[in-house]
Parts: sequence; C-alpha cells; structure tokens
Amino acid sequence: MPSINDTVTEMIQVVMPEHAGAPGQIHGGRMMEWIVAAGTVAASRVARGTVALGAMDDIDFLHPVKVGEIATLRAQVEYVGHSSLEVGVRVYAEDTAAGARALTLSSHLVFVSVDEEGKPRPVLSKIEPRGAAEEALVQAALERRKERLSRFAVKADRLGEVQDEPEEVRWRFESTRAVLPEEALFGNFMFAGKLLTGIDEAAGILSVRYTRGFTMTASMDALDFYSPIRVREFLTLRAGLNYAGTTSMEIGVKVLAEEPWRGSVRHACTAFLTFVHVGSDRRPIPVPPFRPETPAERRRWEAASARREARLARVKRLKASIASQQGVLP
Repeated sequence: MPSINDTVTEMIQVVMPEHAGAPGQIHGGRMMEWIVAAGTVAASRVARGTVALGAMDDIDFLHPVKVGEIATLRAQVEYVGHSSLEVGVRVYAEDTAAGARALTLSSHLVFVSVDEEGKPRPVLSKIEPRGAAEEALVQAALERRKERLSRFAVKADRLGEVQDEPEEVRWRFESTRAVLPEEALFGNFMFAGKLLTGIDEAAGILSVRYTRGFTMTASMDALDFYSPIRVREFLTLRAGLNYAGTTSMEIGVKVLAEEPWRGSVRHACTAFLTFVHVGSDRRPIPVPPFRPETPAERRRWEAASARREARLARVKRLKASIASQQGVLP
C-alpha cells in the first residue's frame, strides 16, 4: 500500500498577466481552480478513476502570489475512507529574482470516488502511513472528518434552501447562466474548480462595486457541496454583502442549480469569502462604512461577525504554525 508521500503530486504554474485579478497579482478564483485541479489529480490516481469534490476546508491567502512568480501546488492524499479521499494541498510562491520561496496558503479537500453515473464507488487502494509525521497527518484528517460529518448532517435540509430576502439586502449581485460542456472534467458534471472561479468572480464583482476600487480575495471559509451541477443546467450565483470592517468585507454567495426542463431548483452550496480593499500599490485601504438596516442585513451581520472572530483566530494559529516550520520545505 502507498504511503502519504507516495501520493504526492506537484503542479507548477507561472503566474501570467491573464491570471491576474487585482493589479499585478493572481485572481483568487484562478488559484482556487488550480488547487482543485491539483487535488483532483492526486485523488484520482489513488482512486484509480473519476472523483468529484465533496467539500473544501478553509482557504486563507497569507500573502498574494504576484504576476511573474512561480506557483507550486503540492497535493497529497492524507486519508482514504470507503469511497472518499482527503487531499491536502499547499501552495508555494517563488520569486526567482530574489531566490525566495514561501508558503502562501494551504487547504484540505474531500473527494468522492464515483462511477460513470456519479454514484459513489469504493476506493480499493488504501494509505499506509509511514513514520510518526504521516501518522499525525492521518489523525488530523480523522478529526476534520468528524467536523465535516456533523456539517453534512443537514445536507438534505440545505438542498431545499433556495429562497432569500433580496429586497432586504441593499448590496447584492446575481447572475444566471447555462453550464457548458467544456466546463465538465469527467462525464456530465461541472468541474468544481470552474464553479469556484465563478463564485469568486461573483463575490469580487460585488466587492468592487461596493468599494469602487481594487479588491483581492483574502479567504474562503469551509465549503460543502450539497449537490453536483450538471452540464446544460442553469447556474445562479447570488452574492450579498454581509459585513464590512476597516479594510475588509465578507460576501456570501449562494449557488443554485436549476433543471429548466423540469422547473426544479436546488441549493448546491454556499460560500463565505473575505475581500480586502487595496490601492494600486496593493496595500490595504479603508472600505466605505456600512451599517445594517433591515432585519436580513442585521441577521447576516451578526452571523458574519461570529465567522470573522473564528477566522482571525484561525489565521493567527496558521501563521504561528508556519513560523515554527520556517525554512522547512518539502
């Protein structure tokens, strides 16, 4: 049986101008798409077949990856269940002129091994951790699995959550389009990396409209997929401003999938993204003040405030962990 290290997959990308979002740095949605692509390769190699993204843990951009830098995405399978696989992905930004390489973000993704009809199938190949370090990775994966299972307990209820209070949310953005065949990686299902790009774009449009300036993606909270989205279905992205702080804001995006030939709509997932308002020099600058006025805005503000506290604590722990490993590269 392979060890965790045996499953390592590396994807290397030069950040080109067409990958940029805010001036001179990568678009957050493009980076998310790359993360899912690297994770998909690692998971499908172990599953020996098609895999679909089922969940994604928090993503925190510790610092931007600039145009001209090299992004190295290192993915490895850290846990294998009956039909699911957890993949850890770390992204390193390399400044070749300075000869410096730094960890810019890390996340964990859960993939489900599926057959041609999209139904779960067993993963026959298992992981055998080699050494104390890999044993620790497996134990950490088991703890994360418990948290995800508790979140997924409400999956059936979430599928029917398609209504919002758009008239009570002043800052919002909505778009609907058809899912095209070229957006599928396997079979008839939309590649999750493309969906994440769309989520980030919808939230980014709203953040730019609100600030009337440049913004960059700072984080995305853990995301669970309640339903796959198929080719030729209609995809609706509903973005709303939940919270505005000093230089950052939280935007929530609800994703709906519609079968136009049946007239049915289902809730595919909801994402919470944090954007930072930046100047042309990429330094944070104040966002316009915002105060919730309607019941819906106050409800969103309170929930976002709680997420913000958890997010700040999470980033603090992450930075401390990285500092303790300073100079240690794979």
